[in-house]
Amino acid sequence: MIPATPMIGQGFDAHRFAEPGSGRPLWLAGLFWPVPEGADAVQAARYEGIEGDSDGDVAAHALIDALLSAAGLGDIGSLFGVGADAHGAGMHGTDMLRETVAHLTEHGFTPVSASVAVIGNRPKIGTRRAEAETALSEAVGCRVSVTATTTDRMGFTGRGEGVAAIANALVVRD
Repeated sequence: MIPATPMIGQGFDAHRFAEPGSGRPLWLAGLFWPVPEGADAVQAARYEGIEGDSDGDVAAHALIDALLSAAGLGDIGSLFGVGADAHGAGMHGTDMLRETVAHLTEHGFTPVSASVAVIGNRPKIGTRRAEAETALSEAVGCRVSVTATTTDRMGFTGRGEGVAAIANALVVRD
């Protein structure tokens, strides 16, 4: 019997933040980021949600692309569609991840390891890194490492206009 050969894939996603006052909830790295109690208008604006057909969770979306890429099964658009009427419209990133893993399983693949790097000024991932790793790991079914960085005020993430994520995933064929 030939041993399982690990395959690696990479994914990327980026979205802008919703307009201030839109009331869109902020979901990132599998977590809801509520506006802190007693926050003033400036602080509350830092918790404005991410634009997207789904919840806009760039970390989950990048992981989906990494998993699908590793298995050679396309990308997030080919699995969930694109636009407000697509299958993935309105879905939470962790639900999309679970569906992606089920799709991989149907095709004989199992996730082994994954990592995601969130790129942006807000929210501060480090304050909830362990929670994010748990949420994403539970959705994918393997360990998911979460890191975060900024771009030192360069580009759209540095100006606080949006957030991005890069992910890698390792899968094996069953």
